[in-house]
Amino acid sequence: MNSAAIDRILLHFFHELQSYFALAGRTVIRMFQRPFYYREFAIQFDKLGFASLFICSLTGLFSGMVMALQSLIQLKPFAATSYVGGMVAVTMIKELGPVLASLMVAGRVGSAITAELGTMVVTEQVDAMRVEGTDIIKRLAVPRLKAMLLALPLLTIVTDMISIVGGYIMSAGYGINPIMYVSGLPQFMVFQDLVEGIAKPAVFGAIIAVTGCYVGLGTKGGAEGVGAAAKKAVVLSSVLILVADFFIAKIFVVFRG
Repeated sequence: MNSAAIDRILLHFFHELQSYFALAGRTVIRMFQRPFYYREFAIQFDKLGFASLFICSLTGLFSGMVMALQSLIQLKPFAATSYVGGMVAVTMIKELGPVLASLMVAGRVGSAITAELGTMVVTEQVDAMRVEGTDIIKRLAVPRLKAMLLALPLLTIVTDMISIVGGYIMSAGYGINPIMYVSGLPQFMVFQDLVEGIAKPAVFGAIIAVTGCYVGLGTKGGAEGVGAAAKKAVVLSSVLILVADFFIAKIFVVFRG
């Protein structure tokens, strides 16, 4: 690969990066400007939030059961199985709960946002809205961003709670009583862990919404382009979630000292 090809790749990459953050910035600014499209927000919250409740609950249940099973196997030789509740809670609330819930939602919601907006683009509905003088960012992107900022933290809380219940279901088979299981929670958890467990899904929700809107509004190529855009949005959202997870965790570690 010659230098000219590398230059083109880098130029394209930074152009896409600039466009992505420009869209994110305009969307955030317009969140606080009228009109607020309350009805559209409610529709998107229902489609993106409540509709994802089952898959997040299922993910939390089996993730908690697996975490408890693995913890019990490791702790049993040391007669420390009473700590399994705390280990499940701190792992799910700080790390696995936000990440797994966000990845599930990215697969379901990110592709839906992209496909919906991509279809509107290729069928020229977006162009028609622009001709009418409608602010596309405020009308299409802002309600979806608001919905994800509210829905994903709530979904993560549900995922965390069900994962703790799932962990107890598995622990009960090993003779762990409810009091012993719950008493281990404060031994591993601090308030900052709860803050981290809420901050992460808020950031991940913004990533899913902005990525879905960015890729969807940039769709080209008809029906085939919509499918390719949906796939691209899911992959890009998932990668950005994992990258952001590391940096957020690093920030909280620094603040903890």
